[in-house]
Amino acid sequence: MDQIDEFLTRGVANIIPSRQALEAQLRKGKKLNVYLGIDPTSTQIHLGHAVPLRKLQILSRLGHNVNFLIGDFTALIGDTSDKDSERPILTKEQIKNNFKTYKKQAQKFLDFSKVKVQHNSDWLKKLKFEDIIKLSRNFTLNDFISRELIKKRLSEGRSVSLPEVLYPVMQGYDSYFLKTDLQIGGTDQTFNMQAGRALIKNLEGKESFVLSTQFLTGTDGRKMSKSWGNAIWITSNPNQIYGQVMSLKDTLILQYFTLATSIPLSQIDSARSRLTEGENPINLKKELAFQIVSELFNSTQATTSQKYFEVSIQKGEIPKKIPTVNVSSTDLVEAMLEAGLGESKSSIRRVLLQGGIEINQNKVVGPNKSILDGDIIRVGKTKFARFHLN
Repeated sequence: MDQIDEFLTRGVANIIPSRQALEAQLRKGKKLNVYLGIDPTSTQIHLGHAVPLRKLQILSRLGHNVNFLIGDFTALIGDTSDKDSERPILTKEQIKNNFKTYKKQAQKFLDFSKVKVQHNSDWLKKLKFEDIIKLSRNFTLNDFISRELIKKRLSEGRSVSLPEVLYPVMQGYDSYFLKTDLQIGGTDQTFNMQAGRALIKNLEGKESFVLSTQFLTGTDGRKMSKSWGNAIWITSNPNQIYGQVMSLKDTLILQYFTLATSIPLSQIDSARSRLTEGENPINLKKELAFQIVSELFNSTQATTSQKYFEVSIQKGEIPKKIPTVNVSSTDLVEAMLEAGLGESKSSIRRVLLQGGIEINQNKVVGPNKSILDGDIIRVGKTKFARFHLN
């Protein structure tokens, strides 16, 4: 299987109008204008974000004109393609701050020296109201309100703002402005990407392509999402990432090999055969976790994380190297919040009631617990810390 075959197969949910037509263009050697857009609504990237980024990397290696679009203008509205409510409106300053670290993270998957970074504010803010009216005539309200999540909100009597209706129009204009031949995005972006196809066809008389990628399942069984708290963030420490991968259901092993790593498909076929023949899934899951940490960091760190997991999780021992956190309160809940081991007192109490916290390898029962200097706390399966009282 060559790079084009892999590009058209691995992690692909759909190709519009057809795989055959897109493959014909790619085989001709024509340099396509490719576009992937992101709204900088978060400062972090999770493993699911890497699926389309890996597609861009293949196309950049093949010499195509790849545009990485920052939706700094469209983020002022917010896309609700995969949401059942309106997104909060971001300020320009929030958008700017959110993108500061995004590129650095994306570089783990994408060589930006071969990619052109664009900002859609460069052209969208120049549109006059007359221009927007003309663009809107290429679409109907019926198309927008027929979308499942929009229908659901309307049927429940919740609001749908007019700017939300205009979002696909603006994203479509991004594609048109960039003279796009191929748009890449998740399946939740299909409607918006189709808007781009419509504008290109209506205004330029040219056919273009849409490639939608599969979603990576999150730790709770839903699509991995920054909004649902089920993501494996690439900014997490290697031990935590390794542990999160090891906690996945066995049924997700092959999906994660396919969407969250860059190993050859032939090796994934081998992994599938091993599972079918009855090999213990934990062996493959360890290989998966090792591969993911190796790609995000390096193989040395992956080895360290594997040893950490085997000692702290499988054998239940306390790791030799535990970070020390300075706290001033002797109350467990207060100390954990002070040490950043929980988002709020209520969330910490919830974990306590669920039996998810140990002190010196003894499970804590109830929130009214005091700590001593040097106590070792374990939160969940992978987080360890040693308290030092100031």
